[in-house]
Amino acid sequence: GLTSGQRLVTLQQGPLYRVRGSHVTLWCKVSGYQGPAEQNFQWSIYLPSAPEREVQIVSTVDPSFPYAIYTQRVRGRGIYVERLQGDAVLLHITELQDRDAGEYECHTPNTDERYFGSYSAKVNLSVIADTLSASMAPQALTLTEGDAVELTCDVSKSTTQHTHLSVGWYHLRGAGEHHAEEVLMLSKDFILKPGPSYVQRFLVGDVRLSKVGNTTYKLFLGGVKPSDQGQLYCEAAEWIEDPDKTWKDISRKQTERTSLTVLSQGRDLSVDIAAAASSLSEGDTLQLNCIVEAQKSSSRHFQVIWLLNGMEVARVDPHGVLTWEEEYEERAKLGQLRALKPSNTIYALTIYEVGLRDSGAYRCSVSEMKTPGDLHGIQTNLSSGIQVNVKPIESRMRLSVSTSTPQVTAGDSLILRCEVQGATSPVSVQWWHLPPQRPGPGVLVATMEEDGSLRRGSTYQDGRTRGSLRLEKAGSGTFTLVIPSTLDEGDGGKYRCEATERSRGQSWTEQGETAVTVSSMGLGLHATLRSRIATVRYGQSFELVCQVSANYTLEEVPASVRWLFQPSPPTGPYHELVQVFPSGTVAWVAAQSHLREKAQLLKADTSFRLHIHSAVAADEGTYQCEVEVWRRNVLPLGQPAATTRSNAVGIKVVLPESKLRVSTEDKSVEVAGGADTTIECRIVFAQNNSQLAVTWYLLPPLADGTPLRIVRANHSSVLEYGPEFSSPAQKSRFLSQRVSSNVFRLQILSANLGDRGRYFCVVEEWLWLVDGWYKLGEGTSGRTTLEFKLPERELQMERINRSLSAREGEEVTLQCLLQGARLPDTHLSATWFQVKNSGLHSPLLTLHQDGAVQLPQEGLSGRLFLRRPTAGDFSLTLRRVESGDAGWYYCQVQEWQQQGEGEHWALQASACSGYTQLITVPPESTVMSRICSSPSLLNFILCLPLVLILVGALALFCWYYKYRK
Repeated sequence: GLTSGQRLVTLQQGPLYRVRGSHVTLWCKVSGYQGPAEQNFQWSIYLPSAPEREVQIVSTVDPSFPYAIYTQRVRGRGIYVERLQGDAVLLHITELQDRDAGEYECHTPNTDERYFGSYSAKVNLSVIADTLSASMAPQALTLTEGDAVELTCDVSKSTTQHTHLSVGWYHLRGAGEHHAEEVLMLSKDFILKPGPSYVQRFLVGDVRLSKVGNTTYKLFLGGVKPSDQGQLYCEAAEWIEDPDKTWKDISRKQTERTSLTVLSQGRDLSVDIAAAASSLSEGDTLQLNCIVEAQKSSSRHFQVIWLLNGMEVARVDPHGVLTWEEEYEERAKLGQLRALKPSNTIYALTIYEVGLRDSGAYRCSVSEMKTPGDLHGIQTNLSSGIQVNVKPIESRMRLSVSTSTPQVTAGDSLILRCEVQGATSPVSVQWWHLPPQRPGPGVLVATMEEDGSLRRGSTYQDGRTRGSLRLEKAGSGTFTLVIPSTLDEGDGGKYRCEATERSRGQSWTEQGETAVTVSSMGLGLHATLRSRIATVRYGQSFELVCQVSANYTLEEVPASVRWLFQPSPPTGPYHELVQVFPSGTVAWVAAQSHLREKAQLLKADTSFRLHIHSAVAADEGTYQCEVEVWRRNVLPLGQPAATTRSNAVGIKVVLPESKLRVSTEDKSVEVAGGADTTIECRIVFAQNNSQLAVTWYLLPPLADGTPLRIVRANHSSVLEYGPEFSSPAQKSRFLSQRVSSNVFRLQILSANLGDRGRYFCVVEEWLWLVDGWYKLGEGTSGRTTLEFKLPERELQMERINRSLSAREGEEVTLQCLLQGARLPDTHLSATWFQVKNSGLHSPLLTLHQDGAVQLPQEGLSGRLFLRRPTAGDFSLTLRRVESGDAGWYYCQVQEWQQQGEGEHWALQASACSGYTQLITVPPESTVMSRICSSPSLLNFILCLPLVLILVGALALFCWYYKYRK
């Protein structure tokens, strides 16, 4: 059991069922607590999807308590806590949602000295659908005092839980009244309870409620009184019994309201109504008189209300001011209605050109006012009713709609006919377009009034879009609509003709429809490009055929073709060559004007042809055709209606096959130093009508495999020397000649050691084709090795390999010393060589045996000198050293003897010096240059490996030929 001071949290007993969308409250209180009188409360929920997980909703102490899903509703007062007293609160959910279903927990934070008792309680809340409905047809009733009225209210529910219904009627006296008075209620306990003002009438049976069927409740109100005037409505409530045995209304619904006017019965006031005629036809005039009989009527004030079927039409107040009901105002402004007061006792209502809506029971209600400004009469009397019947005027008009163009292509004409028969009066015609898949009232095409005047719809006023639209009347009742040029598929669908006949203020309209289909010009439009041949030879012609097909007759629509080209290999997107317009005008692109002279453009039925004569390399690539079509019957053409592009067709232009063959036999040529020699290049086969170009190459003995170009003679015999052989001295020594139709020779004059190596030629076959020279092919000859025949005797020379360092701008001497004796009556010659990076041994200076000095390289003139202090000293002095002078140098000394007086000189002996490496140093000397130029041991250790490697390779040049056998 509980003891005093033990905390207890109590929560409303569950489970509870509440309706979605309703305002729900849950109470929670705490007792047996210690601490302040005002306790705090925290509300949480455990959702069915996660029954173990607490989701915080709202707290009386912590604004940050709600989880994110409830934060917005708490801030917006959609969920809030109302404090009833310090230890009791109500949780409000103003609009219950499905996600609010779950188990709610009310928790009170501890304020006690120790935990003792319960601090929270839980209740389960289920959210059910609101199935309650209540309906009553709204009415506006005008009754005479003492009449009876019966109102019906339909109430239903489909809740699965056990619930009860209560149904009641309520009365609002004034239009702005908000407090409703209870008339009669059937409670949830099935007890009838009248309102305080209706108890006596309930007891005598003038106020009754009866249930008819399962859902219908009827209120009977007998002997109506002026106090009953106002608004009546029905209210239904659905009740459920909670576990604590209390009943809770979980849903309430109100019906629309019925307006009730009660007219009092006057004592000395008599009202009557009369009609000139009560049976009329549409278009006739209705004349009604309201006759008021009262004593001293001239000094009394009356308000007259005209009623049709109990609904007010107009009223005339005591001042004579006329007020029409809203639905009659427009007709009154048009002069179709008129209400007058010819005298104090007669009020007249006139309706001109009556219609079917004017049929019914007419009455007039007369109220006497104490003063003209009073709002309520002192007595009211209602005339008897007079029944007015308006018969319709029947029209015999008949209409039929047809088209002679049910299926067309965009650009074709539409011809629509509307046949009107049986009309006795002139008719007006309206044509409407009902586009496919676009619901709505339609688009007005054109209107022809009764007088024949034509008015086009806004969409069809611009003749440039669909041509000049025509609506013509042929005969008495045939209306023909012609749309010269349909725009696109949107012009398809249904076309409706509405014919209207007017007579005696009445009008009759008949309508009919016909359907048309407009196909897009792009539908089925297709272009196929083909060529009989894909590979053509230079000078040959080829033809491209662009075949076009569509779902309509192409010959009848304007069409153009644009020819497109992409060179091979592609350099960008396709570019335009030429366009042929529907008028036949041909527009060449300026960049392609060269094709104009050799291209032919043709059109036959549904195909376009491009014929190109004398194909050249520039014609090789990929071709496409692009076809555009326009809608017919519209000028100017404007934008095309449809465009299609064909497949791509590739054209390859090939050269004639080369038949060139060059001899690939390897040879060897031996020559004595200083003698002339020739290298031969033989053609095995070449076409008679071709021209040949030859290029001579040298592969030095120790080169890296890259041949040096000596000279090229092109197909026009123009010579072009390679960079290593472009000096005047070299050009004068290397000559290319064509000695016959199939033999080329390279002549080498005064051959020296630098000319050693393997020679070969590359022959090219050229042919003139249409627009220029074209290379058909080429062939490479075999290698011819040039060797030197050295004398058996060898001179004794100093063969020390050296490394010298010189500053740029200074002077350096390279040593070349002959040792030992030479033969008597002999002369010496000497040649200095520099080894190029390409492997070529380039001669720098030659001292001939006759004492003449030759400098093959003009750029070295003035910088090279031979200092001969002794006969065997051929040392070379290089002045003004440049960075490009760095490299390897050596000299060759030859001994010559003349065979007799005036005879030639014969070579008796020869030898090469050692190699000298020249290192150039910038003006500001580097550390490395000092080390390598120093005679110290360190210099020797650092530089010796480099010297040995290069000397070992270059020493082979002088001794190779001597010992090759």
